[in-house]
Amino acid sequence: MKPIALDAMGGDHMPQAAVQGALQAAQQGIAVILVGDETALKAELAKHRASIPIHHAPDTFGMHDPASEVRKRKDSSIVLAMRLVKDGEAAACVSMGHSGATMAAALLVLGRLKGVERPAILANIPLPSGFVALLDAGANADCRPAHLQQFAVMGAAYARVVYGKAEPLVGLMSIGEEEGKGNELTREAHQLLKATPGINFYGNVEGRDLFQGTTDVVVTDGFTGNVMLKLAEGEARMLLGLIRAALSRGGLVTKLGAALVRPAIRSVARKLDPAEYGAQPLLGVAGYAFIGHGSSEAKAVASALRTAHQAVETGLVEALSTDLAALLASA
Repeated sequence: MKPIALDAMGGDHMPQAAVQGALQAAQQGIAVILVGDETALKAELAKHRASIPIHHAPDTFGMHDPASEVRKRKDSSIVLAMRLVKDGEAAACVSMGHSGATMAAALLVLGRLKGVERPAILANIPLPSGFVALLDAGANADCRPAHLQQFAVMGAAYARVVYGKAEPLVGLMSIGEEEGKGNELTREAHQLLKATPGINFYGNVEGRDLFQGTTDVVVTDGFTGNVMLKLAEGEARMLLGLIRAALSRGGLVTKLGAALVRPAIRSVARKLDPAEYGAQPLLGVAGYAFIGHGSSEAKAVASALRTAHQAVETGLVEALSTDLAALLASA
């Protein structure tokens, strides 16, 4: 497979995390092109006495730079990484940097899939067994019902191709399971999703359903989805911290018990750690693009590269195109 283009400058810990993550991915047979300042990347590679292909990019988007500048900053690392995908030199683009700039660069360079008005970020929400696909997780704060319909079609295709669900259930996030509950957006979207061919629409779901696996896919606007995602991540960290603190206190019996359950706690912590998955796909653009946390370390970078590699292998974008074409035909 063609290499993954990694924006090696976008993020809080770059280029160190990019180089270390790329080296870890290389050990798993994943080829990478580092896109960024050649001098800085060569110096970092020299520390590891390693060699990875570099595509020089003289400009880098900072976390506080406006995404609207993407169009005029065509030599930035994120734009050039997307260009490698567009030109067929890379299979996918991964960035742990400015999410707005990454989305803007993907739209500018790769364009949209036919039938998509707004691309969406999909978040994989871990369950005791498997995942739930939540979208949009932050790309679109304001949505129309038709956007949620497109999210549902793309989310269902993702669950089918990536999760292996033959007929994934799709739920619409609302404040009640009854059909008439919710705001104007969710009420109109509910009626639209009921009439959408090709998806197995469950109906409305509530926040608690996300972690019970009631449906395989949950669709919502990007504002709500991002708040849900950040809340879930923060609560998971807090609960694990409380458990560890409780086990560290007490007498000999408590400490012996803590030693016995420590492997199980570590297993749960790994399951809930965003670094295990690295990055989330931007669905709806005409190519493979992945967005990770700006605070990502090497482990998360390696995981993101692995996630991108697996998505390309499964033919995710091709599956999305097929299902979106069916939606257009039915309309």
